[in-house]
Amino acid sequence: MAVPEAQREFLEHITSQLKKDDRLLGLAIGGSYLRGEMDEYSDLDLIIVVKDVYYQQILNERQLFASQLGSLLVAFTGEHVGEPRLFICLYENPLLHVDLKFLLLQDFTIDRIENPIVLWEQKDLLTLAIKENPRNYPPLDLQWIEDRFWVWVHYITTKLGRGELFEAIDALSFIRGQVLAPLAKIQAGKLPRGVRNLETELPHLLPDFRQTIPIQHNHYEIAKALQHSIYLYRQFRDALKTPALVVHFSAETASTQYLQAVVDGIK
Repeated sequence: MAVPEAQREFLEHITSQLKKDDRLLGLAIGGSYLRGEMDEYSDLDLIIVVKDVYYQQILNERQLFASQLGSLLVAFTGEHVGEPRLFICLYENPLLHVDLKFLLLQDFTIDRIENPIVLWEQKDLLTLAIKENPRNYPPLDLQWIEDRFWVWVHYITTKLGRGELFEAIDALSFIRGQVLAPLAKIQAGKLPRGVRNLETELPHLLPDFRQTIPIQHNHYEIAKALQHSIYLYRQFRDALKTPALVVHFSAETASTQYLQAVVDGIK
């Protein structure tokens, strides 16, 4: 796999540095490197596996640890994405986004959504953990979506009716990333990774997805984008033909009628 020069040099440097740290058991990488999709804009998703006895020490010293790996500009922990073990770093010379996730070996064994590539390890520990506990990208829960979708439609409609247009626009973006794009991708046999690479993975659907984006900050355009989002959701949901799916037809009817009433009132 061709790795851009900046990322390749950083990986070589960090691997040579971490090999010298006796507190560590290994280093692995996931993300675009794992999928063979790296380009000059890619970040690095690194997993650093730490010996139990040193784990809390390294967590407490993450800022110092990261600063010793390169010219660190700024870094912060990942509570905002529900992952406090993650340390999100921006380095310069070259300017790179690097995620450092610190795990115990037992967590590395079970707490994964993919099978990363091992860059360095002691005694094949990481390789064995991956082999004995392979992981696949988590499947999309269609029932979870259906249970929530019509409540979200009602919510956006209330914001539209009240005139909270930016709130409605943000909620439309959420639906696009968490519902519509993942559904379209699994229908096409791809991983449901939100809107990531939507332009290259599903180019034939771009005209439809553009219609889920309000082209102006006004009630009419936002309502039209919401209506097309509903249309797409129905198309994707029904095309997947999931026998066990419980469709909430009453909620669907009530929320869409409410949307139409609000739209009529705005006119």
